[in-house]
Amino acid sequence: MNILDKIVADKHKEVALKKSLIPVNQLENSVLFQRNTSSLATTLRNSATGIIAEHKRRSPSKAVINQKVSVQDVALGYETAEVCGMSVLTDGKYFGGSLDDLLLARAAVQLPLLRKEFIIDEYQLLEAKAYGADVILLIAAVLTRDQIKVLSEFAKSLSLDVLLEVHNQEELEKSIMPSLDMLGVNNRNLKTFEVSTEISKALSTQIPDDFVKVSESGISSVAAIKDLQQYGYKGFLIGENFMKTENPGANAIEFIKNLKS
Repeated sequence: MNILDKIVADKHKEVALKKSLIPVNQLENSVLFQRNTSSLATTLRNSATGIIAEHKRRSPSKAVINQKVSVQDVALGYETAEVCGMSVLTDGKYFGGSLDDLLLARAAVQLPLLRKEFIIDEYQLLEAKAYGADVILLIAAVLTRDQIKVLSEFAKSLSLDVLLEVHNQEELEKSIMPSLDMLGVNNRNLKTFEVSTEISKALSTQIPDDFVKVSESGISSVAAIKDLQQYGYKGFLIGENFMKTENPGANAIEFIKNLKS
């Protein structure tokens, strides 16, 4: 069983438990559920930099990245840096995140927020909306085409943007459908955890222009972004590069300043 299979198996148990504790109508009656969402896809289309900055405490491949900084401080720093959006990891067991992180980020900033999670059930989309997300992530590696269709269409009915993540040509081909807003190419090989932006370049021509192209993982330099922009990428998800520093927000400010120059 690879790490992704383990995470998904645990996620099924976790979602079943949550459903038994918190009924759907409780989520639908939460204050934030009625909030007007912001479109990350639109923000990326109109941006010269396209940075989506992440809050991430740890990961299965890196163990601890940053346990010290508060999610509010990170969010405020990212907003000051003028990132296009913020990705908030809400998986507890493997990434040390929670839905409360999403809530605290939402209370601190107006940025479009992405719930970064292993989504397998419509219930998690209701949670995302109730906790202040604007965007949800679907991972092609763990979903069938039918599941992608059902989940993405449900997300759209909740006015949530959909970022679909692929790792290879096969996943991309099964995933393309009108209910997606953004197609993300993850540069990390899930089997080996090696990272290379070559996969983003190779798949760039296969992604129709109706979708905002996003490159994810292993982007640590301004040069890498300028290189990928030539392949039509408008969004760049940066997690560890900012989070491994003492002050992720300040690091993002400096990075974006260099990107603009």
